[in-house]
Amino acid sequence: MDLLREPSILVTVLVAAMWYWRGTRPSRLRALGGTRRRVASWRALSFAGGLVTIVIALDSPVERLADDLFCAHMLQHVLLMMVAAPLIVLGAPWMTFWRPLPLGLRRRIARTIAKSPSLGWLRRTATFIAAPVPAWLLFNVDLGIWHVPAAYDLTLRNGVVHYAEHISFLFLGMLFWIQLIDSPPFRPRLAPFERVVYATAGSAASWLLAVVLALATTPLYPAQHMGHHGLSALADQQVAAGVMLGPGSIPYAIVVFYWLYVWLGSDEPSRKRPAPRRSAFGTGAR
Repeated sequence: MDLLREPSILVTVLVAAMWYWRGTRPSRLRALGGTRRRVASWRALSFAGGLVTIVIALDSPVERLADDLFCAHMLQHVLLMMVAAPLIVLGAPWMTFWRPLPLGLRRRIARTIAKSPSLGWLRRTATFIAAPVPAWLLFNVDLGIWHVPAAYDLTLRNGVVHYAEHISFLFLGMLFWIQLIDSPPFRPRLAPFERVVYATAGSAASWLLAVVLALATTPLYPAQHMGHHGLSALADQQVAAGVMLGPGSIPYAIVVFYWLYVWLGSDEPSRKRPAPRRSAFGTGAR
């Protein structure tokens, strides 16, 4: 049984893992008057979990089933957008990936990106799409466009387009989740309750797609279904809707309940020290 159908994916994941590991190693150089922060073990585990999820989605039996079943293809999308993307964001690999580069090269790259007039458009674009509303729209519009039947059928016929679909799910997924999850050195602009609303709106958009798939009376993607595994094309589509509604909703629910808890906790009045007792003459007890 050929489990590794896409060796390029496994190689890319292994390179990313090794580069991340290299970025966590102690540096020979120490900043004057300070020490280098170590990566928390739980962040490293989160990043590793994101990489493993990518392999499961794209280089495992799930990929083989996705050739025949729309529900397996939907599972791939859920794994990339709702599991791998938030785990990578939680892992906060940004500075860890940056550290292995030579110091002189890092300075030149940073100076060029920050000050070069010719890259002004890039800085403005990055600032715009990193804002909560554009990030939300890019993530959910991307999800909707790729599930338009014509666009979806194109991914089945063209391998390059198929790769582009999966890459967009992963990277726009990270852009979406970084609005909700603290990922140093980046911090979301949204307050706790705003993150609750943001995540709820994101889940509602995916639910809308799932409802369309579940209520459709005819298969929307007949080219996907190969007639195997004992499922009709319509039943396959309905199972895919269940994948989106069920497992696909769990990450949203975790984030919503967590930030709701934080928001409610922040509204609790802080405990104040009791005022000193006063004597009958109005002076504080000594």
